[in-house]
Amino acid sequence: MKPISFWRRLLDLIAPRLCVVCGHRLTVTEEVICATCNFHLPRTDFHRQAYDNEMARLFWGQIPVEKASALFYYEAHSETANIIYHLKYKNHPEIGEVMGRLMARELQVSGFFDGIDGIVPVPLAKKRLRQRGYNQSEEIALGVSEVIGLPVCQEVVCRQVFQGSQTSKGRWERNENVAHVFEILDPAAIRGKHLLIVDDVVTTGATVIACAQELLKASDVRLSVLALGFSKS
Repeated sequence: MKPISFWRRLLDLIAPRLCVVCGHRLTVTEEVICATCNFHLPRTDFHRQAYDNEMARLFWGQIPVEKASALFYYEAHSETANIIYHLKYKNHPEIGEVMGRLMARELQVSGFFDGIDGIVPVPLAKKRLRQRGYNQSEEIALGVSEVIGLPVCQEVVCRQVFQGSQTSKGRWERNENVAHVFEILDPAAIRGKHLLIVDDVVTTGATVIACAQELLKASDVRLSVLALGFSKS
């Protein structure tokens, strides 16, 4: 761990940072969430059985997924939902990187990343990217990459159009909303690779499935999935 600088300590004194979950003041060694909220985060522990878990089963029969995991169970309007809310809608891209690093350190011990060649964040459409200023999935992927040292593949697939938020849609509406919206850009760059698709929250898996189906157009591609949150649909 890097030593805490004098200026960091001074800045924390002048402008205290707050935990995005409970709103209490963070210590100089804490980032984004406090130790108490981190301890009580409703972890899925899917990485302990990454080949067969509640999230992995969403993809069975639709795309060939080798491993799947999420850090915590996501429930709308809960305190822990603030992590995703502030990341996506409150202009805090740093939350993605911090939580990505935290997640990577926890999953790394179990060997979850073994055999993976690169990370593919689920892309945003250009219009949505301009509105938000960053891709939250890419920020998570960068945090994961910082810990495990794998490249983030940012130019292999794109999202052609923004069809509206998935939040209020049902399972079949979500599937229709993302059908045919992704386009593979550089099949040669991922041919023969094992790729980790990274998203912020997985609910029905529709977005990941649509993105994966496009990536599979490159030959001999293997896929795994990782998300910060998993929401039971």
